[in-house]
Amino acid sequence: MQRERTQGEWTRYRRSPDHPVEAMHAHFERHVYHRHSHETYSFGVTDEGAQSFTCRGAGYTSAAGMVMAFNPDDPHDGHASGGTGFTYRMIHIGPGLIRDTLGDAFGRPAGLPLFRDPVVSDPVLARALRQAARALLDGAEPLRWEESLARAVLSAARRTGGVTWSPPRLTGSRDVAERARRVLAESYRTDIGAAELAAAAGGSRFAVYRAFLSAYGMAPSDYQRQLRMREARRLLAGGRTVAETAAEVGFADQSHLTRWFVRCFGITPGRYRAALIPAKAKSPTFS
Repeated sequence: MQRERTQGEWTRYRRSPDHPVEAMHAHFERHVYHRHSHETYSFGVTDEGAQSFTCRGAGYTSAAGMVMAFNPDDPHDGHASGGTGFTYRMIHIGPGLIRDTLGDAFGRPAGLPLFRDPVVSDPVLARALRQAARALLDGAEPLRWEESLARAVLSAARRTGGVTWSPPRLTGSRDVAERARRVLAESYRTDIGAAELAAAAGGSRFAVYRAFLSAYGMAPSDYQRQLRMREARRLLAGGRTVAETAAEVGFADQSHLTRWFVRCFGITPGRYRAALIPAKAKSPTFS
């Protein structure tokens, strides 16, 4: 587990080597999250203070005891609502693990839950998420943290009332946005101009920008950077150095990657690379 302090702000971070689960406990006063998203479900519990952020075209505030619930690929940012900052815990859980846990609990294949509101007031869910994050961060014995994670997943799923996520139909501008997304996904390591992207997507530069922003909540350039950072996380988790990772994913240099990594994830890539949970605390495979 990695701990980092900077002028009154601090972070603790740990990730599992066997499962798509990561946990963070942090206190921020001046740090501002750039708009970003995660491939995972991301749940945050505010312990002290308040955090303000935008998500799905609206502004929200999570005060002490409240839960932030982001679906996969939900773009959001974040900053302290007041001068004293905020302390919170975050746990990121891969969609596949969510599906498998729910399927095991209900004895049948399960869909993926959809959270309608990015902020909810639910003491039961907050307690379950806080316990799951603490178990991973503190290196709890495998059985304990496996049980706490399952409880958190079930509690979160119940909060959605059975609403499941399904991909939107591609029509009109959405289709243009999807073509642009595919181009970026295939060539995110290399720089691409607005005119080239527009030609590949079948629209004008402005039409592609507007459609992409509407469909995915961020500009194409931000999405391209997002893809680079997601691949950077995978490479860092696999043991690549920060310098090697920066070069491979398309950042100009190591400092450029570090700057954006901190702005989006709250820790440096070096800290993330070192945050693998110790082998003795590994959790067994879910069944």
